[in-house]
Amino acid sequence: MRASWDEYFMEIAEIVKTRSTCLRRQVGAVIVKDHRIITTGYNGAPAGLQHCTDLGGCERSRLGIPSGERHELCRALHAEQNAIIQAAKLGISTENSTIYITLQPCVICAKMLINAGITRIVHKGEYPDELARNILEEAKIEVVRFEQLYPNS
Repeated sequence: MRASWDEYFMEIAEIVKTRSTCLRRQVGAVIVKDHRIITTGYNGAPAGLQHCTDLGGCERSRLGIPSGERHELCRALHAEQNAIIQAAKLGISTENSTIYITLQPCVICAKMLINAGITRIVHKGEYPDELARNILEEAKIEVVRFEQLYPNS
């Protein structure tokens, strides 16, 4: 059976996340426009800097910070941030595009996705960030939970 576009791009996001160096969770993102991949991103330290794996652990875990809190203490950029930054570096517009993410975006990424002109978000897992959900709804961004569409995927 031929994969739908959502299945196809989400499977690619799953592969992208395998490049992540985050010790807490691996996340992958793929930005797509007109059924073409324009950029990808995964969570990890900025280019050229040491990853938490190199430094002996995660600072947020060491401090006992719960998921969804105190993002400023995280060494890594999120997958969505890296995908948007990559588009900017390459001079590619993300206006009216779709992003496929292996995890629901946090509020910081949600705000960036809105300003990047992304109009549709397809995500897998949930993230404990009600504010992110609220601002995406207010911005009238279409948000689709992947499992709801394809429960057997």
